[in-house]
Amino acid sequence: MYAIIRTGGKQAKVREGDVIDVERLRAEGEVTFTPTLLVADDGTVISARDELKACRVVARVVGESAGPKIDIFKYKAKTGYRRRQGHRQKYTTIEVTGIEVPGAGKKAAASVKEQAPEAEAADAAEEAAAEETAAEAAPEQEARTAAAKKTTKKKAPAEPAAKED
Repeated sequence: MYAIIRTGGKQAKVREGDVIDVERLRAEGEVTFTPTLLVADDGTVISARDELKACRVVARVVGESAGPKIDIFKYKAKTGYRRRQGHRQKYTTIEVTGIEVPGAGKKAAASVKEQAPEAEAADAAEEAAAEETAAEAAPEQEARTAAAKKTTKKKAPAEPAAKED
């Protein structure tokens, strides 16, 4: 099972046991994230916000580190304008200890699978209703187009009368 979590304005794909660096978190011990997408081992996907609110990803803070130094240098020719600056992003290393889904796997997967046939049945009913209305409207539409063709026929221009001299 894997989940996609959002932290520090970025998203990360995590599995149980993964160790990743995320932008600095001011936390110690355990942290929890609400996933934005969850995919189970059997291929079922949970992406509805209501279902994801109950799910959570639990991680343990391992340590902190700093990323590579970025040099910033601004320069404008012939003016004496020079600015030098550096930046080093701080990261927190976390280890994912668990992905918790209420209903423990089989029930959650079954609820996702149960919703699919209901949605398919609803789509089929909508398509049947659309076909019926289209079939009812077809003779009326043909009559309208035939009437429109009759009224929009252009007459051939009459030939000008010959002048007698």
